Amino acid sequence: MDLVLEAADRHLLTPYVYPAGWPEGEPCRQLLSLFVITNLGALALYLLFGTLSYYFIFDHELKKHPQFLENQVSREISYAVRSLPWISVPTVALFFAEVRGYSKLYDNIEDSPYGWSGVFLSMLSFLFFTDMGIYWIHRGLHHRLFYKRFHKPHHVWKIATPFASHAFHPVDGFMQSLPYHVYPFLFPLHKVTYLGLYIFVNVWTISIHDGDYRVPRLLRHVINGSAHHTDHHLYFDYNYGQYFTLWDKIGGSYKSPTSFEGKGPHDYLRKLREK
Repeated sequence: MDLVLEAADRHLLTPYVYPAGWPEGEPCRQLLSLFVITNLGALALYLLFGTLSYYFIFDHELKKHPQFLENQVSREISYAVRSLPWISVPTVALFFAEVRGYSKLYDNIEDSPYGWSGVFLSMLSFLFFTDMGIYWIHRGLHHRLFYKRFHKPHHVWKIATPFASHAFHPVDGFMQSLPYHVYPFLFPLHKVTYLGLYIFVNVWTISIHDGDYRVPRLLRHVINGSAHHTDHHLYFDYNYGQYFTLWDKIGGSYKSPTSFEGKGPHDYLRKLREK
């Protein structure tokens, strides 16, 4: 995140926003800047990619499903926009620790003992590490001690749209993002790679709520896509994973998506039309 902060300082904050005598490295200034940047960035990613997905990928026929709620899209957006600032508070604390040099993020490829292969391997390990972490956190949030208070608001959306992707209770949203932020404190990661992965995970979160259930046949039971996540919303205690089905299979919570078996939401709508 320090790359974004440095760019903001150089092109906007130092010349146009902050008093000339307020040093860029002053902690209070960094915290304030990170809070603003994090909120604006999260909102921009959510609205930009959510809107693109909603208008160009999401099947609007799903809005005719009996479990699609009245005014659902506006309710999803409203809930997400109200939650994002609260999610950002602990997130900014972790970004601040990164900026102050406590993480294992590095600037240059030559700083890695493994060069470009280290960058590639760190991308893979990031995906598998965060997938494992999110699986267990997500599954834990379904426990009766936490579900009603923190995770149930996200399950209001049985037939989700891309705008449901960030419509979480703040505690739920932060907890499920925690593996992304913990990773660079445990393992070396190139700063630009981290920024790219951060954007990727936000786009992926939107994609598993986009109602497009198509997955290449060979990857149907490997990749956790929208079909898998839709069944999670509909049937509650299956398919907790984020990118892959690995941990659901290990944890005994994998469910082959109903849409692959001719029993999904689209099939339900087709049967309603035939009646």
